[in-house]
Amino acid sequence: MTADQYTIAPTIDDGGRTLLPWLREMRDEHPVWRDGYGIWHVFRYTDVARAISDPQVFSSEVGRVFPVGEKFSQGNLTRTDPPRHHTLRRLVGAVFSPKIVMGLAPRIAEVTGELLDATGGAAEFDLVSSLAYPLPVTVIAELLGLPASDRELFRSWADRLFASDMVDPNDPELARKIDESTADMVAYLGEHCTERRAHPREDLISSLATVEADGERLTDEEVVNFSIVLLLAGHITTTALLGNTVLCLDEHPEVWAQLRADRSLVEPTIEEVLRYRSSFTQVGRVTTAEVELSGQVIPADVIVTPWLLSANRDEREFPDPDRFDIHRIGKHHLAFGYGIHFCIGQLLARVEGRVAVGVLLDRFTEMRLTPGVPLEFYPRGIFAARNVPVTVRQA
Repeated sequence: MTADQYTIAPTIDDGGRTLLPWLREMRDEHPVWRDGYGIWHVFRYTDVARAISDPQVFSSEVGRVFPVGEKFSQGNLTRTDPPRHHTLRRLVGAVFSPKIVMGLAPRIAEVTGELLDATGGAAEFDLVSSLAYPLPVTVIAELLGLPASDRELFRSWADRLFASDMVDPNDPELARKIDESTADMVAYLGEHCTERRAHPREDLISSLATVEADGERLTDEEVVNFSIVLLLAGHITTTALLGNTVLCLDEHPEVWAQLRADRSLVEPTIEEVLRYRSSFTQVGRVTTAEVELSGQVIPADVIVTPWLLSANRDEREFPDPDRFDIHRIGKHHLAFGYGIHFCIGQLLARVEGRVAVGVLLDRFTEMRLTPGVPLEFYPRGIFAARNVPVTVRQA
């Protein structure tokens, strides 16, 4: 395999066996690379950190050159620059404060226990459908004020959006495809927004629908798009994290025994999973001016893709980066971003991960992947398996 074999980045649906070596080669030989679609890719830690933390040069408002649809950008935290970004972020900052998020730990443990009870003590079950998906979607749905019983709807929307092949920014049908993949979700959340404006409750959608920002209320489109981001990112990150944790522990079964003996190791294990198998592989930016990274000049008004997964495997920052090491110390990973767009829900994902892994360690003396059952991975964007079949031994 050589870098010039590819006109676009390889997929990840083989679990990273092709992508990870390709990323290593790109870091070494083509740290800044323009693909066949005209997208510029950035691979090294230092360059990625610069690109995701400098909104003056690397704008998040990618709709200026990428046909994502103006409607979907309104109120979308991930597609907004300062000063509007600061305003929107303040609206939900209090909900994700350390005090409130840490206070959710008992509820997270309760839901985890209920979901595992529902397996009926089975020796084999799918971790994603039984726990890794329903746990975070229940928590974020309760925060937003959505019925957790609709979680299969939420999953179908996420699968449709992230499984679709929408990688060519020059595709004249791209905006239509995105609108079609999000139409049901937009309509559903629009109904909740309308209802909350008329009858506010003690939930996040009510807060968004009734609060004033910069002297004016958010539009329905802003409330809906804000809710979409929180709903999708609020569960996908933790779903991927829990599944990836089990995949890493299956590769390194000695770590499971270490965690059962010393629960203080759970937190650094979660951080190493985030580095080693970053939930989101990349993010998107648009240059506002000509800029140079690693000796390569990138023009203004082009799409730039900083690779979080590649940065977290960069040999220049992490010694022996392809080794899973829960005792690793040093520079912080970029799995949750960096700078003003640092993931607003990162603490919630970390707490959900720590609590859920703790309950799993209480329940099971052993958890391994069930042999003979193939894993199905997302093709792009999310480094995670859709299914994680496990065989367990009850404590």
